[in-house]
This record gives sequence, C-alpha cells and structure tokens, in this order.
Amino acid sequence: MNKHLLLILLLLNATFVFCQDQLTHEVYFETDKYDVPITEENRLLLFISKLTDVDIESISIFGFCDDIGADTYNLKLSQQRADAIRAIFANNEISESLITNVDGKGEILLKIVEEKNIIKIRGLNRKVEIIVKPKPPKPKVVKAEALNKEKDVVELIKDGAKGDKIIFKNILFKTGYASVTPASKKILNDIATALVEREDIYFTIQGHVCCTQYSRDAVDRRTKKRNLSEARAKYVYDYFAKKGVSTKRMRHLGMRRKFPLGGDPQLDRRVEIVITYVDNAK
Repeated sequence: MNKHLLLILLLLNATFVFCQDQLTHEVYFETDKYDVPITEENRLLLFISKLTDVDIESISIFGFCDDIGADTYNLKLSQQRADAIRAIFANNEISESLITNVDGKGEILLKIVEEKNIIKIRGLNRKVEIIVKPKPPKPKVVKAEALNKEKDVVELIKDGAKGDKIIFKNILFKTGYASVTPASKKILNDIATALVEREDIYFTIQGHVCCTQYSRDAVDRRTKKRNLSEARAKYVYDYFAKKGVSTKRMRHLGMRRKFPLGGDPQLDRRVEIVITYVDNAK
C-alpha cells in the first residue's frame, strides 16, 4: 500500500462514526486511483455489516480528490471513486434504490486542526464520503395475523401437495451471509420437525438474494465467492439434514436474483421450498 495512505489510516484511527441521526464512513484512495485498496474495502465491508439491522431511508455517496490535477480531470476521477463504492454496495446486498446520491465533487481543501503536513492533507482529500440516513423509528404494532406466521408455515408443509411453493418470509438471513439471524433459528427448527413428519414429500430448497444488479448472484462475504443464493439453500439443506430430514428427499438450488419479491429488501434474502413429488404409497 502507498505509504502515505498508511499514514492517513494511522492518523484517522477510527473506522466509522455512528451518530443518532446518520451513519457515516469514509473510504480513502491512493493518488490518481479509483480502485478501492483492499484494506479500505475490508473497512467498508465491516461498515456494511453494521447496516444489517438498520432500516435505511437513503444512502449518499460523494467522491473527492486532492488539489493536484486539472478541475475537469478531478471531477471525473471523483465520480469514478463514487461509482466504485456504489458497485461494492450493490455486490453486498444493499439495494441501489436506497442510494439517492452518487456524486463526484472534484477537489476539496480540508482544514485540519494542528495539521500542517500537506501530504497528509492531500491524502485525506482523496476519499469518498458515505452518509447513511436511517428511517425514523416506527411505533411498535403487533398484529394478530403476525402471531400466527410460524404456525401457518408449518400447516402449509403438513398439507403440502406437488407443485406447492412455500416462501419462508420470516426466515431472515444476515446481509451478505448464508447464516440466518438468531430469531430465525426456532422457526427453521419448527419447519424441520414438520418435514420429518411429512416423509412422503420430496422438495427443492431454493435460495435467493436481494439488491444485486440484474439477476446476478451476490458475494458470500465468508467465502468471497459469488454464490450466496446457493450457499443459503445449502445452509438450510444441511440444517434439515441434521434435524433428521433424509437427504434423498431434498435438493438445493441457488436462484440468484431472478425472482425479487419487491418491497423490503430483506424479504428477498430468503429461501423457498418447492414440493416436486409426493409419494402416495407412504
């Protein structure tokens, strides 16, 4: 890594700032570059992982340059830096519909208290600023039908017939990962129990992702492979197998982002079961 960039990271110390009204993060670049350095990408992925439980209203991405170079060149380079950050967000299951601003601002001159080193000042100018604005909290309302969601899914399995597609909207995955949230584990266990009892049905577990461009799969942050939908389906497959569901009755398949549901992006971080065969002899 550029030694000046390393000095900047040491100077900054903190990776990102969370405040009550907005979440902010800055990504720093090497001179005349818009490729994100690996250390900066890792810091950004850590920031993104903190957004899993945030109800996001909007994301703004602003690119900047130092004072070296012509104005027109700096404006283009700052835009390229902002676009590079937007691409990382899209590849890590952050919906582009949430990103309301992706703007290159050209060069900026920072005033840093008690800092006279022009190299450090320029290094701090070669950056992208990210501002995440959460939605205001909503009053908690418990609807009667919401209390029966777990039972509804189990009943669908008990009454399942060939061709049925069962969407587990309350099996929620961590953003960018194949593992489910802790609250989803109990629901997954109830589903596994129902499948053990219905030993006559054979089914396919389909994994889905949200927010990638077109119908691409997302990157699994644990393995760094672009097969997250397949990894989610395999996670559920393995979980069911451990709970006693015969592997001869099920298979798993990654559907990438072919069938988005729309609405809340977390609903597209999902699995579905499609019943492919019912053995009436059992």
